[in-house]
Amino acid sequence: MLQRIAQSERVPHALLFLGPSGSGALALATAFAQRVQCENPGTEDPDSELGACGACTACRKAARFEHPDIHFSFPTIGANAVSTNYIKEWRAALADNPYMDANTWLQRLGAENKQGNITKDECNAIIKKLSLKAFEGRYKILVMWLPEYLGKEGNRLLKLIEEPPEQTLFLLAAENQDLILNTILSRCQLVHTEPLSDEEISAGLQEWRSVDPARAQQIAFLSDGDFNDALQLADNPENDDARLLLDWLRRCWRGNSVELVQWTETFARLGRENQKQFLHYGLHFLREMMAHITTGSETLRLRPEELATAKNMAKVLDFDRVVRLASLFNDNIYYIERNANPRILFLDTSLKLNAILKNTA
Repeated sequence: MLQRIAQSERVPHALLFLGPSGSGALALATAFAQRVQCENPGTEDPDSELGACGACTACRKAARFEHPDIHFSFPTIGANAVSTNYIKEWRAALADNPYMDANTWLQRLGAENKQGNITKDECNAIIKKLSLKAFEGRYKILVMWLPEYLGKEGNRLLKLIEEPPEQTLFLLAAENQDLILNTILSRCQLVHTEPLSDEEISAGLQEWRSVDPARAQQIAFLSDGDFNDALQLADNPENDDARLLLDWLRRCWRGNSVELVQWTETFARLGRENQKQFLHYGLHFLREMMAHITTGSETLRLRPEELATAKNMAKVLDFDRVVRLASLFNDNIYYIERNANPRILFLDTSLKLNAILKNTA
């Protein structure tokens, strides 16, 4: 579809690449930006499925994320931060892993307890950049990663997205449609990216990390369509979130108040983005356990220790209680995003978990 759009010479002025984390929305958006700037499209690079030549000056600059007419906007930390302040880190991160998630990126910036955002100053900088003439490319392009982080500041860009200057393109790469302003969504043509197949992830791991085929297949199964997760599993076989979750669940089952306070104190120091990442992993664990309870299948996307814990928990928990656990995790993500005190929040959650696990509430 994107090849046809590029070849038609009638590229929509706003495309929204939408798909779950690790499905390649950002990678696809940057590849499409390179294709429409390519000076010799059709003399196709065998590694490019979009038809960019890969050899012209524009392609070489775009591949290094240095093309002067391809601008990037992404979540940063700080009330007045703008993307250009972090462009060196951004290029390095994209070169390393264009399938990265928000937490990976923000921790690279040293977010610690700060949450990411796309600021008012960033929106004003975008308006200024796109008001200038193109330096050398056919188009001026803005690649915005995770417009979910715009919040109400997105209203500043509505007129520009609706009536952009001539030969100006917006390429937005997003994961959660519900967090994007409807007024922005209505101005974009959607391009859906689906979770990658196990075969695609296995092949990618063998190419990117030289993982042997048997291990690549195992990692692909565990990552459930998320290539960023697959890369992290290949680079770091021991998942800290997995160990932390199992430790927390065991402490909550025992219900020792001193242990829970100690765990909460340690966990509160991880920072809000890491806490949200942990809870998202917890939701994945609970979804797999729900599948086991409802179908009896033991073919779950969990590693051996996690699988054993899920099976043991399924013996004492019914489906409704697992749903209550998942609802509790979802609520915590909401509260963290609104700057709840992590010590109070997670101690309260630990006590609620104990009550649900013991069926006393």
